[in-house]
Amino acid sequence: MLHDPYFIAVALAVALVFVILMVGVIGFGLGGDFNRKHSNRIMRYRLAAQAVAIVLILLFVWVRRGG
Repeated sequence: MLHDPYFIAVALAVALVFVILMVGVIGFGLGGDFNRKHSNRIMRYRLAAQAVAIVLILLFVWVRRGG
């Protein structure tokens, strides 16, 4: 499965969502100027990355089922 390009794309997309989420959570936890300046932008990046990840996951399932 690690040689499957669809699986690799899905794994990278999910990892990117996780990284963006952690940046947002850590920034929120620390508060201060970084959180005030960037929290809304980080949220938008996470939502966009999640949308891409969901589309890739659905495409992966569809291709694997023989669609």
